[in-house]
Amino acid sequence: MKIAVVGTGYVGLVTGTCFAETGNQVTCVDIDEKKVARLQQGEIPIYEPGLDVLFDRNIAEGRLNFTTSLVEGIQGAEVIFLALPTPPGEDGSADLKYILGVAKDLGPILSQYAVIIDKSTVPVGTAEKVREAIAAAAQVDFDVVSNPEFLREGVAVEDFMKPDRVVVGTQSEKAKKVMEKLYAPLVRQGNPVIFMDERSAEMTKYAANSFLALKITFMNEIANLCEKVGANVDDIRRGIGTDSRIGKRFLFAGIGYGGSCFPKDVQALAKTSIDYGYDFRTLTSVMAVNQDQKKRLIPLVESYFEGNLQGKTIAVWGLAFKPYTDDIREAPALENIKALLEAGATVTVYDPEAMDNVKRLLPDLTYCHTAYAALDDADALMIFTEWPQFRTPDFDKMGKLLKNKVVFDGRNLYELPTMKEQGFTYYSIGRETVES
Repeated sequence: MKIAVVGTGYVGLVTGTCFAETGNQVTCVDIDEKKVARLQQGEIPIYEPGLDVLFDRNIAEGRLNFTTSLVEGIQGAEVIFLALPTPPGEDGSADLKYILGVAKDLGPILSQYAVIIDKSTVPVGTAEKVREAIAAAAQVDFDVVSNPEFLREGVAVEDFMKPDRVVVGTQSEKAKKVMEKLYAPLVRQGNPVIFMDERSAEMTKYAANSFLALKITFMNEIANLCEKVGANVDDIRRGIGTDSRIGKRFLFAGIGYGGSCFPKDVQALAKTSIDYGYDFRTLTSVMAVNQDQKKRLIPLVESYFEGNLQGKTIAVWGLAFKPYTDDIREAPALENIKALLEAGATVTVYDPEAMDNVKRLLPDLTYCHTAYAALDDADALMIFTEWPQFRTPDFDKMGKLLKNKVVFDGRNLYELPTMKEQGFTYYSIGRETVES
C-alpha cells in the first residue's frame, strides 16, 4: 500500500517506519525543514530502542521517504495518517489546531479516495470535525477513521509490530476493508482488530491511559499509607499482583507518572467530562495525588539536612520520565531538581539518554559522563528513573565518592537488607527507612 504520515514526532516516525517495514511505500510529511533534512540524511531525532535498525533498512530499500510538501506526500496514498501534536491548553483540553489545519489543507488536494486516519490522541468528536474540515473543499470521496496508538516509549517498535490489539473507529465498510488489509501483517498471531464507532475509539484511548494512571496513583497512595502503618509496599504489590483480576503491571510505587501521554490524557478526559457536565471525581484525585507524589522525597531530603540545603551538592541519577527513552515531558526529576535549586543546592546529574534535552531547559546543572562522576563529593544521591544500569551499582564505590552514604530512591531500586548491609541510609517509597 502507499501510505502518507503527516507529522514526524514520536508517533508519526514510529508509525511510518514500522509500516514501511511491512512492505508498504511510506512518505512522512513535516513542515520542519531542518528536521526533514536530518531525516533524509538518515538521522533519527528521537531515542527509541530498535527504531534505528528499521529506519536505516527501509530508507536504504527506498520504502521510507520524507518531504515538507503535503501535496507531494499524499500523492497516490490510499491511507493518510494524521500523527500531529495535540498539546494541552491551560484548561486541560487538547488543542486541535494542527490536526484541523492539516485537514483543511487536505480537502482541495485529495485526488482519489483515501482513508484519513486520526492517529493522534484526540477528544471525542474529533473525527467528525476532521471530516467537516476536509469535506469543505474535497472533490472526491474519503473516509475518516479513528485509530488510536497504544505505544509505550522504550518498547514502541515491539508494541507496533506485535500489538495486543488494534482499535479502529469507523462506520464505513469500505474503510474497514482498507484497515483490515493495512493491519493484517501485524495481527497474524490472532490478536484482535477491534472495530467500533469513531467516538468509542477516541474514548478508548483516554480510558486506557487514565485507568493505568489511576492504577499507578492508587499504589502510590498505598505506599504512602504503608510508611505510616509500618507495612512494605513491595510485599503488598506481590500480594495483589498475583490476583488475575488485578494483574502485575503498573503496581510499582514511586514518585508519580510523567511523560507525554498519561498527564495529558488524564487532563483531557477530565476536561471532556466537565464539557459534558459530568464530575469525574476519581480523575480529579488522580491528578492531585500525582502532583504531590512527584516531590514526595523533597521533605525527606530537607529533614535529613535539618532544613538547610544551602551549599549542599545533590547527585541525581535519571532525568527521563521512564527508562529507555530520552523523553523528559512531565518527568518528576525536573520538578525535584528545580526544588533543590530553589533551596540553594547544587545539582549534578547523569542520565544515559536525556541529558541533552534537559540542558536546553536547565543549562546550569553539572552534567556528568558517568553515573559515578555525578556522585563525586556529593552530599547525597537522589534516583528518579529506573534505568537498568542503576540497579546493580558498585556500592563500595558509591560510598567512597559520596560525602554521606545516603540515598533517596524514588523508584525503589534496591532491597532493604542490601542497603543495611552496605551501611547506607536509605529512603524509598512505601518501605521503612534504613538507618546507617
